[in-house]
Amino acid sequence: MALKLYGMPLSNYYNIVKAVMIEQQLEFEEVLVKPSQENTYLDKSPMGKVPCLETEQGFLTETAVILNYLDSLGKQPSFYPGDSFARAKVEELIHYLEIYLELPARRLYGEVFFGAPADPVLRQEVRKQLEKGFAALNRIAKYEPYLAGPEITYADFFFRFTVGLVTIVAGKALDWDAFNEMPEIKALLARMDEHESIQRCLADQKKS
Repeated sequence: MALKLYGMPLSNYYNIVKAVMIEQQLEFEEVLVKPSQENTYLDKSPMGKVPCLETEQGFLTETAVILNYLDSLGKQPSFYPGDSFARAKVEELIHYLEIYLELPARRLYGEVFFGAPADPVLRQEVRKQLEKGFAALNRIAKYEPYLAGPEITYADFFFRFTVGLVTIVAGKALDWDAFNEMPEIKALLARMDEHESIQRCLADQKKS
């Protein structure tokens, strides 16, 4: 059976997996669903989150887990370096992007995307967390020209669909033009947007 990717174009994590699958020319079917607590979906994704991936053996959840599974298939060139330490550094970058940038910014999604004003104290907390997160990321990122060095890796797909959102949140909720204040980030986002896989995901996102 063909791989089936469950999720929706508005989900940044769905788009990470989708872009990678397009980039690696993997055959897959998109099953458009929203996060759900319905039992029929919980049987596929126990937390009701998107994305999830249906394989011949069953379902997988969590973006990094899905990407590692796809990588293990060996059907297309890997977006991990061959060296064990270099691979671990890519995984470290992904962790920083998820935990220290996207997760704090998510606390302000209600205000930015759903019109629910956030408490000023919360905004201040998130601003401090994001400043610390960006500083930490920039200590381990290379931007040469990609996040981990000269070759694109899985970290760059995480970067495009997490940092892209984080800079929107910073601008709208915190009056912080992080996009233009950090030229290395702006340059990498622009470089990623040159990829057809990213363009397809963004086009589908606009349609939804």
